[in-house]
Amino acid sequence: MKKIIKKIGQALQVVLMAPIKLPGKALNIIKYIALGLGVVETVLEDKEKKGEVEDSPPIQPLPPKRKEVPDEGQ
Repeated sequence: MKKIIKKIGQALQVVLMAPIKLPGKALNIIKYIALGLGVVETVLEDKEKKGEVEDSPPIQPLPPKRKEVPDEGQ
């Protein structure tokens, strides 16, 4: 799925960079689709990176520290 999204994004980039005249509405639609695909790619990459972080060994919690409270008689 990731490869498909990248290929579609590349095709949209080619269309946007090509020296052709497109109607205004079509150009806006292509821009929004390219933007949406960029967001989807970023989210997929973040999930992969997050999965790598989750594979690391868990951090051991430190035991709670006791606070010394002065006696009332002192």
